[in-house]
Amino acid sequence: MNFLIENTDTIIFIMEIIGTIAFASSGALTAVRQRMDIFGVNVLGIITAVGGGCIRDLIIGRTPPVMFIRPIYALTALVTCNVIFILLYIKRNLLTTTTHLMTVYEKLMQLLDAIGLGIFTVTGISTGMDTPYSANLFLVVFLGVITGVGGGVLRDILAAQKPYILVKHVYACASLSGALVCALLWPLGSIPAMWLGAFSVIAIRILAMIFHWNLPRLKNME
Repeated sequence: MNFLIENTDTIIFIMEIIGTIAFASSGALTAVRQRMDIFGVNVLGIITAVGGGCIRDLIIGRTPPVMFIRPIYALTALVTCNVIFILLYIKRNLLTTTTHLMTVYEKLMQLLDAIGLGIFTVTGISTGMDTPYSANLFLVVFLGVITGVGGGVLRDILAAQKPYILVKHVYACASLSGALVCALLWPLGSIPAMWLGAFSVIAIRILAMIFHWNLPRLKNME
């Protein structure tokens, strides 16, 4: 436990990179399926990976956003997008062929995405706690959620799709739940709060994927 606490910054950075790769992959694959060119693949992938953090920073007046001050995240997304584009360019039937490899890849991406969502949500909370508005629970939780899901919303809007978080699985709700856990437990210590908040998001996302949880919706409406 002491090791986790002492090395939390390093571990969070590594997990942020993992989440960045997962989110960039999601954006890049969406762009490929929408028949975008290599520029579009890179734009969509990078926006998916760093868009949420950029929105968060603009909301609290942090300019320029962290993505420009620490370009490691954008560069990681850029490399990820181009690797995916080159791979699919060489083997163009990879996405259309049902293979064990693709099944494993999709499951891995879902797991990495859940980890990324959890980590980005709590880092959004941490950012909010470092502002003069840390006592504003609504703002702090909103910052956590927008950091986690904002990039995906921008991706879907640019791809002319219904935002994923509004129609599929318990995604934004998982981020919201973890953000609340993290923010409410913050007075007990930032490190335990962030770990428990991230774990809450990841656990809910994984359970939702396993048991196919979805929120109630109205059907057959004209």
